[in-house]
Amino acid sequence: MSVLIVNKENFDSVKNSSKPVLLDFYADWCGPCRMVSPIVEEIAEENPQYLIGKINVDKEPELAQRFRVLSIPTLTVIKNGEIKRQTTGARPKTDILALLQDQ
Repeated sequence: MSVLIVNKENFDSVKNSSKPVLLDFYADWCGPCRMVSPIVEEIAEENPQYLIGKINVDKEPELAQRFRVLSIPTLTVIKNGEIKRQTTGARPKTDILALLQDQ
C-alpha cells in the first residue's frame, strides 16, 4: 500500500480508520524529513495492516497546529481516533515500526 497524502478534506476518514495510522508531518525543505520519507514509504509498502499518511505542514498548517507539531519531522500514531504516540526527529526504521507495533 502506498503513502496517502493527508489534507483537511480527507483527514476525518484517515483519523477514523480501522487500522492503526502513522502520520508523518513534514516539509519539502526539511533535511531530516527527506531522510525519514523513504523509510515511511518503505513501511507503507511492507505493512498493509497500517494506514500511512504524510502531512505537509506548509500546506496544512491547521492540521499541524491541531497535533501541536512544533518540530519536523513529527511522527504520530493514531488508533481509534486517538493519538497513541508522537515523536519528533529523524528515526530509524526499527524505531518507527516499534511505535506502530505496540498498537
